[in-house]
Amino acid sequence: MMGKKIVFLLSAALLLSACNTTSKNKYAWVEQAIETAGYQLKMMASQVDELRGDSALFPRSICNGKVRLENPKDWTSGFFPGTLWYGYELTGDTTLQKEARKYTNLLKPIQFYTGNHDVGFMMYCSYGNALRLNAEAGDDTILVNTAKSLITRYNPTVKAIRSWDFGKWSYPVIIDNMMNLELLFWASEYTNDTIYKNVAIAHANTTLKNHFRPDMSSYHVVSYNPQNGEVESKGTFQGYSDASAWARGQAWGLYGYVMSYRFTKNPAYLDSAKAIANYIMNHPNMPSDLIPYWDYNAPNIPDAPRDASAAAVTASALLELSKLASQGEIYFNYAEKILKSLSSDAYLAKKGENDGFILMHSVGHLPGNSEIDTPLIYADYYYLEAIKRYLDIVNHKS
Repeated sequence: MMGKKIVFLLSAALLLSACNTTSKNKYAWVEQAIETAGYQLKMMASQVDELRGDSALFPRSICNGKVRLENPKDWTSGFFPGTLWYGYELTGDTTLQKEARKYTNLLKPIQFYTGNHDVGFMMYCSYGNALRLNAEAGDDTILVNTAKSLITRYNPTVKAIRSWDFGKWSYPVIIDNMMNLELLFWASEYTNDTIYKNVAIAHANTTLKNHFRPDMSSYHVVSYNPQNGEVESKGTFQGYSDASAWARGQAWGLYGYVMSYRFTKNPAYLDSAKAIANYIMNHPNMPSDLIPYWDYNAPNIPDAPRDASAAAVTASALLELSKLASQGEIYFNYAEKILKSLSSDAYLAKKGENDGFILMHSVGHLPGNSEIDTPLIYADYYYLEAIKRYLDIVNHKS
């Protein structure tokens, strides 16, 4: 199994490092992280099974001391099955595989849902990993149907996919939406139909043109006039202010353009990813452990809450960037330091604690007084994805 292969290769790397006393136990932190993740995921699956009964519900965070469960249409619904898939891949534990498949299948109706731009998160993180690790008949069709649903939200005049159907905006597009393009790129490669890729490229280009300031910090929300495509406003919904740099937004942008370069090889996307990475890596308000404050311009730094979810997304993106860009070792080393911080006692939960979540100390929506300094399921997802990417690179080097 893939998970056993990765664990075996990690063990080989440990044996090699043990030959040098100065590097002995170099990867012990990774082993501990994987072991903890496997334990926590089984704990979470067991308690959620009991809490949800016959309902299709998915863990999102901790609210008022209890696990917050959400229905399949919540934007975070795909992260728990996706995290289970990564847990299976990293441990080889078939219990996690069975749980991953069970929770993935609960999302099947979402393939036809057009009310949310985040169907990419919801379905590619779940069914995408299922297709990669333990495919069943129909997984591919479900993903293609989801891509069809997603592009119904595309406006060819704006040249972008509409993000939200609520609020004061005429046609809001958020930086997070870059993440949902991976489903579209995949769908074009899989079907040989360029419609999905063309929409993804148009959206990425429009976002690159309008979402970023000269220093490559990002606005969270850009609203357009849907009749002529002109920008109506630029601001934030989840960040500190319209002019600030919301930490997870920076991570979404970084990840989105690294991924877009992987599929298109457009050098503008690689250059943009490197520039966003430079903004993050050299920001004067970045703490020494590289786990950012929830907003790089938060007014109460250094007492502002940290956001482990932003750190996890950033680490995963930088690890992929390290394989695509020149001087990749710079990005690898920075990502490794993030992962070591996230794997420390300051952020990694102890077995049996944290209500089954893997990481502590993330921030969901601080201006809305929602999910502040709490575990978040998408932090766990991108943390395990980053661990997997890290091991792929380490094993390749060894």
